[in-house]
Amino acid sequence: MYQRIRDMREDRDLPQRALAELLHISQATYSRYESGGLDVPSSALIALALYYGTSVDYLLGLTDDPAPYRR
Repeated sequence: MYQRIRDMREDRDLPQRALAELLHISQATYSRYESGGLDVPSSALIALALYYGTSVDYLLGLTDDPAPYRR
């Protein structure tokens, strides 16, 4: 999961600071999410999935299909 959220950010050439602002956390906290130093809370996973247009399952590595769920 940690590598996947890092890869998605880097693929979009976004700094950690941009995602930290989206999640209303410090850049240091976001960095710890990506390094695995902190577990990513479910609310942050949902926000990241919505931001990237994917599913939480994709972020968690439960599927390799990045398509979001249909409502």
